[in-house]
Formats: sequence, structure tokens, C-alpha cells
Amino acid sequence: MAKVAVIGICGKSTFMYVDHFHENGETLVADSVFEEVGGKGINQAIAAARMGAEVSFLAAVGNDSDGEKCIAAAQTDGVDGCFKIKDNKTTPIAFILTDKCGENRVTEYKGAELRKEDVLSFEKEISKSDILLLQQEVLPEVNDTAIEIAKKYGVRIILNPAPIREISDKTAQSVFLVTPNEQEKRAIDSRRFQNCVTTLGGDGCMINEKIKIPPISVKPIDTTGAGDTFNGVLAVCLAEGMDVKTACEYAVAASGISVGKKYVLNAIPRRSEIENRMRGR
Repeated sequence: MAKVAVIGICGKSTFMYVDHFHENGETLVADSVFEEVGGKGINQAIAAARMGAEVSFLAAVGNDSDGEKCIAAAQTDGVDGCFKIKDNKTTPIAFILTDKCGENRVTEYKGAELRKEDVLSFEKEISKSDILLLQQEVLPEVNDTAIEIAKKYGVRIILNPAPIREISDKTAQSVFLVTPNEQEKRAIDSRRFQNCVTTLGGDGCMINEKIKIPPISVKPIDTTGAGDTFNGVLAVCLAEGMDVKTACEYAVAASGISVGKKYVLNAIPRRSEIENRMRGR
């Protein structure tokens, strides 16, 4: 079984659905509100688990009810959660505004955060993994430490460079594959990376500026978490030994399925659904 390690955040996501996004000074009334566990890290870990991988996940939460819900969500999907409980800190919170076209705007409050020593305690899980999946919602020291551990054991690294921040040449040289969206790609100088898979939203993805993977046909309802689904599924496919093109075909299909459903966890597909869609069923 493929083994994937994921480091990121886990917290509470609050969704509000509106007709359109705010103009300056405008007050909007939401059509509905919904809460669930979320964060790039946990979303990607659950996507990988539903794809059939053995998944270890490292995150920090507060000593509160939202932290308890994060731990329970990981257990429900069979994710081996290594949660560092930070006293006197709240579990991270995200507010997601979605318009009638399915596009979204996200605002996060980080709350409890991982530190270098937390990653060092996760070394065994990284060492046993085929792929280490990282994002940039954590402190730089967290990813830097994780990358050094992965290099020590020859574990390939996927970096989802969101949110945008400066990436050192050392990090770029250490990463097997980077997965920016079009905005992030313009900010990180993707030429420094061994492999770059650019997600194109409703247009699929582009591999190393050479190979275009087309999207599946879907009516978008909610794009929140589509990129996380893409990354989690991509990580599993590469961990299983697929080539980058085949892995991207799975990831594009999975993310396409996810945008046709509301919310995030509810929308992340399982492997059987992905493969059925790829066969045209």
C-alpha cells in the first residue's frame, strides 16, 4: 500500500453562500451557512486516504471543541493523525464565501501552529513514506525541517505553494514536484523546480509547460477544496509508481468531481468514483 505523509493545518471551516462577492462598502446577506472540519492539510490527507493510501498527518490544534472535531474527522477517514495540542491557542478557523458561479474567497485565522520540534517528532512517519506532501499554511521552519528529514530518507516531496510566499532556491532544488495555480506560478519562478504541474481550474492542468491534461465535464457548484483534492490524489498516484501524466489524469478527474458538490469533505471522491468517471461511467 502506498504511504503518504502530510503536514499542514486542520481547523474549522465556515461556509457562506452569496449571490456575488462584496463591492467596497457593501453588506451581503448569505443564503446559507455551514461548518465542517477543514484546512489544506486535512483536506489533502483525507483525499489521499479516500484514494486508498496509508496516510500520516501532522497538524496543531487548540485544546478546544474544534480541535476535538479535527481529531475525530481524521479518525473517521482512517487518517493516522498526529495532532499537537497547543494550550492557550485556538484551533485554526477559515471563512469561505462562495458565489453563485461556485467561485470562492477564503480568509484564515491560523491560531495553533506547528513548530520545528513537532516535525522532529514526526520523523518516523516521514521516513516510512513514499511521498511527503506539504503546503505553505505552516511556518517556514516547519516545511524546512520536514524537507531535510525527507531528503535524509530519500522521500520524494510535493509542494503545494499556497498561500504564496517566497521559496528559497534550496527548497526548490529539494522538491520533486510543485503544484501552483496560475497566480502562484507567476510568483514562484517555477523554472527552478524539477517538475511543475500547474492547476488551471476548469481547464485541467499543465505539466512542465508541455503536456495539457484536459478537464472532465462538470457543472461547478463549489470550487472550494478542489486544489486540495487534486494534490492528495496526485500524491497517492505518484506514491504508487504512476508516471506524472497518469497521476495528473487521476488528479484532474478527482478535482473535477469535487467541484460538482457543495462543501469540501462531502465533495472529496473515493477511488472507485474517480476510476468510474475516468472510464466514462
